[in-house]
Amino acid sequence: MTYLDALHASQALQWLAAFDPHVAGTLPLGVAVAGSDIDILCHAPDPDLFGQVAWRHFAQERAFSLHQWTHGERAVIARFDSHGWPFEIFGSRRPVREQVGWRHFEVEERLLALGGETFRAAIRVLRGDGLKTEPAFARALGLDGDPYAALLALHARDDAELLKRIDHSRRDTAASKAETARTP
Repeated sequence: MTYLDALHASQALQWLAAFDPHVAGTLPLGVAVAGSDIDILCHAPDPDLFGQVAWRHFAQERAFSLHQWTHGERAVIARFDSHGWPFEIFGSRRPVREQVGWRHFEVEERLLALGGETFRAAIRVLRGDGLKTEPAFARALGLDGDPYAALLALHARDDAELLKRIDHSRRDTAASKAETARTP
């Protein structure tokens, strides 16, 4: 069963319709690895209500858990397995388009579109080596520091700047490979 089939069969988007659900993450980006989950980001201005809805509709699913952050925006996270797929549903007081996870998804989507299949393949290799999504993008782009913050900073950049970053990282990778080949 594909993740889209599982998403449909679970009825998650229907049950969460009042919370503006958006599917994000590695599956729609096409860089998933074994064990990747179906990520759904939601706008939950009332975390208690969001938790109640998640409990009512998903508590019977295998491996169900429901957690609320104790700091910051006090987001609520529901996790469970349904139709052969792990799900993670994130409910934040922030509208989805303002959430960090959504901004990461948007910039990753743009980078993959600009970088083409070669860049997508590089991300898949890094993900296959065990890196989480944001660290994989940061490494492929040669970004220093906190990969989550570095990727978030790229969100405001235009496509020309992102393409320069991709091209620069490709040149660095090619130069590194050439240097390695020359080293006895």
